[in-house]
Amino acid sequence: MDHDAAPVLEALARYQRAGELPFTPPGHKQARGADPRVREVLGDAVFHGDVLASGGLDDRRTRGAVLVKAEQLMADAVHAEHTFFSTCGSSLSVKSAMLAVAGPHEKLLVGRDAHKSVVSGLVLSGIHPVWVEPRWDEKRLLAHAPSAAAFEAAFEEHPDARGALVTSPTPYGTCADLHALAEVCHRRGCPLIVDEAWGAHLPFHPDLPAWAMDAGADVCVTSIHKMGSGFEQGSVFHLQGPHIDPLMLAQRADLLGTTSPNVLIYAGLDGWRRQMAQHGQKLLGHALDLAAEVRGRLEETDGLHVNDRADFVGEGLAADLDPLPVVIDLAELPLTGYQAADWLREERHIDVHVSDHRRISTQLTHADDHRTTSVLLDAVRELAARAEEFPSSPTVALRTPADLRMEQAYLPRDAYFGAVEDVPVDEAEGRIVAEMITPYPPGIPAALPGERLTRTVLDYLRTGVEAGMNLPDAAAPDLHTVRVLADGRPPAAPDRL
Repeated sequence: MDHDAAPVLEALARYQRAGELPFTPPGHKQARGADPRVREVLGDAVFHGDVLASGGLDDRRTRGAVLVKAEQLMADAVHAEHTFFSTCGSSLSVKSAMLAVAGPHEKLLVGRDAHKSVVSGLVLSGIHPVWVEPRWDEKRLLAHAPSAAAFEAAFEEHPDARGALVTSPTPYGTCADLHALAEVCHRRGCPLIVDEAWGAHLPFHPDLPAWAMDAGADVCVTSIHKMGSGFEQGSVFHLQGPHIDPLMLAQRADLLGTTSPNVLIYAGLDGWRRQMAQHGQKLLGHALDLAAEVRGRLEETDGLHVNDRADFVGEGLAADLDPLPVVIDLAELPLTGYQAADWLREERHIDVHVSDHRRISTQLTHADDHRTTSVLLDAVRELAARAEEFPSSPTVALRTPADLRMEQAYLPRDAYFGAVEDVPVDEAEGRIVAEMITPYPPGIPAALPGERLTRTVLDYLRTGVEAGMNLPDAAAPDLHTVRVLADGRPPAAPDRL
């Protein structure tokens, strides 16, 4: 296929050259109606690219097949059979994939390190999750994707499961053995969904971990805005193989998606595909070299350790590592990742990706260069040098990650939509949680609807908040109260599962 082409961008250019006069949404009418103060900040180009997808970018019956052509080019670039664009982020894409595999009360094997968008999909669909345990790094207090053996055991115990879902890479860059997972699923005639939101770049350089389509996965969901050059909310999901009907997947996406997609997001997806197809290996090769340099320079700094393959990859750990998320362990310094992230933003105007009780993750992409990384290096070195000046932080009560696992007593949907009450956190032990409580970022729920709360988890969350943890989806982000099922202390109900 001709990867010089960019169907969405070319259609936008034609629209603008033709001087089309819209009597349709959007109501700003090519910036003319936008507040001048908004135009001053955003510029008019944003409004000029904001047109209807059908009846603007394409005709009212989409006979130009602009979007279809762009999706076909994306599929060709990444070796997929079908590709679908989404302007609602991978949060919608992963739900669409789940609904194409399982329905209400049907079982789906899911790694317990899944993003909150997966849990939202469980709530909306009524799918019965069979949680598969991640690989717990007891030394570094971190979770890696579950092993193929763990999924194999889950299938043995639940042979009626309709498929499996795994997150790879994780927000820390660690990867599952997708080849082995696909083999486990396909031996049973079941599909494998990969939430590869952090892996949009993987198909475009041979030194990066294997990506889902090349590893044999059936559906792969990826966020172009995370490691690519697309706009926020730009997501694609890819499909291959005989296990999922492409029409069904498209209909599931249509069920959840907007009828007013933002063409600017489509254009970002289209342009990024062209950039990667033509120049991706060179751009990512430079990014990998830069990441190796940054890792080495940071490792020379007293008190800092950059997690690498020796830390994250091996027996009982991850299968591979993407080195572009530069994960900096601060355990030897008297400060938390939360404090480090706040200081870097307030004092040096640097925003990090993930911060937790002992780490920060500084994500590099093909957009970085020696100018940006030198600013990062200087700031992190100063942070380390001034660590003794930070006020002492409360200790987060996390002994081992495995201590955070709780019994799934009710389906997430049943608990979320049940009668609820808010109880003081000190009285929540043993109750069935009816909300998601998610440290963010990276957005992996520590507690999700239907789980029976334990003192260990409550202490972890309470002390985490005291130390600076962010819980944006909890009814009470300060965690003075927790939302639970209102019917007293219901016993576990395995018959509901």
